[in-house]
Amino acid sequence: MTETTGGNGGAPPFSHFERLVAWRYLRSRRKEAVVSVIASISFLGIMLGVATLIIVMAVMNGFRAELLTRILGVNGHIVVQPVDMPMNDYEDVSTRVARIPGVRLAAPLVEGQVLASGREGRGTGALIRGVRTDDLAEMRLVAQNIRQGSLVGFATGGGVAVGARMAQALGLALGDQVTLFSPEGDVTPFGTTPRVKAYPVSAIFEIGMSEYDSSIIYMPLEEAQLFLNAEGLAQYIEVFVDDPDNVDSFRPLVEEAAQRPVIITDWRQRNQTFFSALEVERNVMFMILTMIVLVAALNIISGMIMLVKDKGHDIAILRTMGATSGAIMRIFMMAGAAIGVAGTLAGFVLGTVLCLNVESIRQFFSWLSGTTIFNPEVYFLSQLPADMETGETVSVVLMALLLSFLATLFPAWRASRLDPVEALRYE
Repeated sequence: MTETTGGNGGAPPFSHFERLVAWRYLRSRRKEAVVSVIASISFLGIMLGVATLIIVMAVMNGFRAELLTRILGVNGHIVVQPVDMPMNDYEDVSTRVARIPGVRLAAPLVEGQVLASGREGRGTGALIRGVRTDDLAEMRLVAQNIRQGSLVGFATGGGVAVGARMAQALGLALGDQVTLFSPEGDVTPFGTTPRVKAYPVSAIFEIGMSEYDSSIIYMPLEEAQLFLNAEGLAQYIEVFVDDPDNVDSFRPLVEEAAQRPVIITDWRQRNQTFFSALEVERNVMFMILTMIVLVAALNIISGMIMLVKDKGHDIAILRTMGATSGAIMRIFMMAGAAIGVAGTLAGFVLGTVLCLNVESIRQFFSWLSGTTIFNPEVYFLSQLPADMETGETVSVVLMALLLSFLATLFPAWRASRLDPVEALRYE
């Protein structure tokens, strides 16, 4: 009795008495089964909503980071293209550009579309990328992902490096001949005849991005110039820098080092549509999945309103024993917030565990269903990535806690406004 009346006599907010009553109201009783079921549904809803938000955001972040790594690992951060006249001085230009502080590599290239044919006559479209051997060795994403063979045969000028998916599609193994057909061949009195030549496969690489692994053939620069009728020329120079996010500061330096009219584009311009679409999709998914947490918060409101109605008699007795309206409000706020806090923490733990094992889970469900989940041919990457950002995860947790807290205000306010006389009139 002393502790109860103390709630009106200067006891601090959220005192032991208030916490004790709030905990008793959360405990399941047989006659309060409906309230208990709604509280459990609210808990599960918040847990699944928070976990889903964390997982989806992590997967989309990982998807973007992996694509960015693959794209920037194969394609230059800055592309220097000639204007007015062919780039026959590419050796001098690339040497001057490579001397710029912060530039890791300046690689002249020639490109051309060809038809590649392997054993048994199977064929597919391919992109020849003629590159110097030393430059290819500096392209770490390619050089460090040679699955078969080495760049030794490539360095001698007698072989080519093909992607793993292309080798699989054409039935090629290390040392086999890949036949290349180019429409830009020799000029004869009867017209231009396609150029056909076979090259041994000296290396098979696997970058992990299906678009590249199934379409790119690396060829020594001099050989590619001959095959594509570009003797002594480079179509452009790809520049790799140490800080791709700071490419704007390199633009004037590269233009000055070129010492000739050039067009300079960076990776953001060349992939703007792609990464903008990813960002829009990410934001839309966040807003949609937030609705799951919002629905769970609304369940807290309905459950707490039912609890207030069921506990009207108890509230009236507490008020007559000296509990203030503020104490009643805090009791029901704690009861409702406990569901939200517990659900949020459980969702955080569940989401973190699933993110850390997302690839294993994907493989398990692929095995269970007998189908390919997250097909690399569709989603570009060979495995499902997940990258949890601390700031984003904290934002999800705080958002769930805020919604859970706001959901308790109205039911708690209604409980504090309950008139004890009306509640006990017919008792």
